[in-house]
Amino acid sequence: MKISANSLKIGNIIVQDGKLMLIAKAPEHVKPGKGPAYVQLELKDIKTKTKTVQRVSSSDYLEKAHLEQKEYQFLYQDEKSLFFMGTQDFDQIELDKSDFDKGMLAFLQDGMLIKIDFFESDPINFILPSTVTLEISETDPVIKGATAASSYKPALLENGITIKVPPYLNIGDKVVVKTEDSSFVERVK
Repeated sequence: MKISANSLKIGNIIVQDGKLMLIAKAPEHVKPGKGPAYVQLELKDIKTKTKTVQRVSSSDYLEKAHLEQKEYQFLYQDEKSLFFMGTQDFDQIELDKSDFDKGMLAFLQDGMLIKIDFFESDPINFILPSTVTLEISETDPVIKGATAASSYKPALLENGITIKVPPYLNIGDKVVVKTEDSSFVERVK
């Protein structure tokens, strides 16, 4: 199946020179003053994990990999593996942690529903929910009179990731975080 370069998104998988390539970063659409518009892609080879940057014309069509997507529930993990159970057929699968981005692994929570992409029955990618709710473990104390102005302070979350949050938040507050870029969305009410 062909897909327009303008329609590509982070997480899409394309076939290029017989290799499966994951779009690792949001495609950058560029319209230079001279010359045609193009899309700059940061691609990651699924097998070798090497990253490359490539420019394609915005009018180009690329081969999108034919993937089968299934929903799974995250069960648990050990030092080397992640364990999931299918929501339809209840089959359990074990995936090697080293096959996945460490940043994504930090957002996995017990019981979380995720989607796993399969290419020719091999699991190659998993897709997290767009947001997760986490508790603040450490942050500077609230400054009296602080508002939700454009100033932010660092906060360590329960999963070990540090993000920038508004100054009125405290330790123990729960916040919604985007899994795509680890950014603060809102405080849980």
